[in-house]
Amino acid sequence: MKNTWSLVLKVVGLSLAVAGIVCVIVGCWDKLAENIAGLKKKLSGGCPEFDDYDDDLFYE
Repeated sequence: MKNTWSLVLKVVGLSLAVAGIVCVIVGCWDKLAENIAGLKKKLSGGCPEFDDYDDDLFYE
């Protein structure tokens, strides 16, 4: 009987841990999406040396 309760408590604990992780992911989804988009932009290999220039000065 002791082994059964131990197994039940382990299953309940694991379920609560998974539910907690899901809640954190859902709660921080907007921040995670921004970070993923920024990482994707960095990995795409854009031209960072031209990002600092003001394009309006070129057309005056």
